[in-house]
Amino acid sequence: MFRHFILGTAGHIDHGKSTLVKALTGTDPDRLPEERQRGMTIELGFAHFDIPDPDDDATRYSLGVVDVPGHADFVRNMVSGVAALDIALFIVAADDGWMPQSEEHLQILTYLGVPRAVVALTKADLAEDVDFSVAMLREEVRGSFLENAPIVPVAAPLGRGLPELRAALAGALREAPPPRDIGKPRLPVDRVFSPTGVGTVVTGTLIGGAFAAGTEAMVQPFGLTTHLRSVQSHGSIKDHARPGMRTALNLADVPIATRDRKRGISRGDVVTVARLGPPAHTLDVLLEKSLRPVPGQPGFTRPLRTGQRVHVHHGSASHEARLHLLGTRSIGPGATVIAEVRCETPVHAFAGDRFVLRDWSKQFTIGGGLILETGASPSRFRKPAQRAFLEARAAEPGDVRTALRSLLARDHAVPRDGLLAQSNFSDPEVRKAAETLVKEELAVSEAGWLIDAPWWQSLSEEAAATIEAHHAAHPESAGLPVSALRTALRRRLAQPRLFDILLSHLGRHGFAKEGEALKKAAYQAVLPPALAEAGQRLLDALAANPVDPPNPKELAPTPADQKALKFLIQSGEVVHLDEKAVLAKAAYDALRAAVLASVRTRGQATASEIREDTGTTRRFLIPLLEKLDKEGVTRRQGDYRSLKESR
Repeated sequence: MFRHFILGTAGHIDHGKSTLVKALTGTDPDRLPEERQRGMTIELGFAHFDIPDPDDDATRYSLGVVDVPGHADFVRNMVSGVAALDIALFIVAADDGWMPQSEEHLQILTYLGVPRAVVALTKADLAEDVDFSVAMLREEVRGSFLENAPIVPVAAPLGRGLPELRAALAGALREAPPPRDIGKPRLPVDRVFSPTGVGTVVTGTLIGGAFAAGTEAMVQPFGLTTHLRSVQSHGSIKDHARPGMRTALNLADVPIATRDRKRGISRGDVVTVARLGPPAHTLDVLLEKSLRPVPGQPGFTRPLRTGQRVHVHHGSASHEARLHLLGTRSIGPGATVIAEVRCETPVHAFAGDRFVLRDWSKQFTIGGGLILETGASPSRFRKPAQRAFLEARAAEPGDVRTALRSLLARDHAVPRDGLLAQSNFSDPEVRKAAETLVKEELAVSEAGWLIDAPWWQSLSEEAAATIEAHHAAHPESAGLPVSALRTALRRRLAQPRLFDILLSHLGRHGFAKEGEALKKAAYQAVLPPALAEAGQRLLDALAANPVDPPNPKELAPTPADQKALKFLIQSGEVVHLDEKAVLAKAAYDALRAAVLASVRTRGQATASEIREDTGTTRRFLIPLLEKLDKEGVTRRQGDYRSLKESR
């Protein structure tokens, strides 16, 4: 059984990283002529080797190797190669000991959260006292993630210590979980080339999910669509590549970016899939600054200040940015703070990713940490709700439940489709967490939205109270106009779609919508005592002459009469035909029946024929016919009307 992991080297220049990689793998990672001529690694180098587990004959570890430069001038290249390591092979020469780049590389690996490491004490044959060298090295790494890492003396050119080093690597990986497959594949591109007759090929360390040959993909941050012609790993054609594998992808229809052609692919881009969200310029982060100094380089301990220009290293990319700190103007060594990084170029990142900061001059590594939110908003960075959101995520960054609850506490309601897409949680993990919150009555699931339950309860109660208050203030009204409720809740409902969801929710909890009015289901409008007499007088007048009653102005000359008439129309006791004609409901029903009987008997009839049959006047007949046309009861064709077939 092969278990796939990525191993990256780290350490000071000329401590034997490439020599050790060649001894372990048989591959010289220094592939550039300039590197071989100068004897110094400049670019990332790649190799591969398998090691057996000495305690389990059935298990072998397949290790993709990323060899990084150790010179201070090439730290940018180093960072681009170690962003997705499962294990670090940290190299320190016995004759030199701990050096400045040893410390800087240690800090970079720490900021990136590399989970495990083995230390190779190289050039052990040159040490006068190997045990003393090991003890001194152990003292240097005290308090770091290397503190308990195995230290293995080796002399790579002589082959000494290599079996012990392989065994130490196997031991460190034995209990390591497999690289996570969360169904969200990302390949941060660290190399781009174009073999003759092949097209564009990119390589990187695959994280988050699998890529299969022939599938669709997207190149971020510029949103270039492509499909994968082929997939390789360590020179072998594969049907698919899994997380934790060094992977080469042959991309269709994606050129290599050049100075003249920027719409192409280059190192720092990410090959992923379209559903994983857009790139962004702003990241809200948990930033830390190491307490450990780098010998002889005071720039590492200078305070970080809000507004400072920096370089952000994420994945295999580097971005120019400006740093903004929350709650303070500056931080010194050993501090941790919530911050916002505003990048000048777009970044395709996930919440849960790690990053490294270097200073504007590219001389010093000055910090690093964890991304809490991608696509953040500079305008709300310092607002209390955003601060609470970021503090909650910073306290439990790997907890999907916290990620959801913090989001609901801030935004109140979020669409379930694509929920936490740009995070290091799988879709099943997110769905399960959402279902748990619903079962615990901390969230509500409504029409494809996940909603914070206390907020939703408060909103529903406010809507109900607004409707009930309208009933109390206007008992003659059929209900609160929908537009009035929308206006009343406008400040709390930033998402317009939520208003319709709220109306449906109210409809299931004791309220009803009639026309454009909202009311309690059992509510019946009544005329207030002051208008009751006027209302009865109007009904009596309409009943006294049902066929030809007064027009509305004559019928309701006073403001009280007009309010009473409006109520009777809304309640359905009076039917409004137009501004010159109203009828009592009984008279309207009788006239309507007479009109339909006339049309049914004749098959089709003109307005004049219907007037003769019904004995009414044009003042009532014409608006009634237009009302029946509008309601779809009759159909007008020229001067004739007929009944709809369904009638």
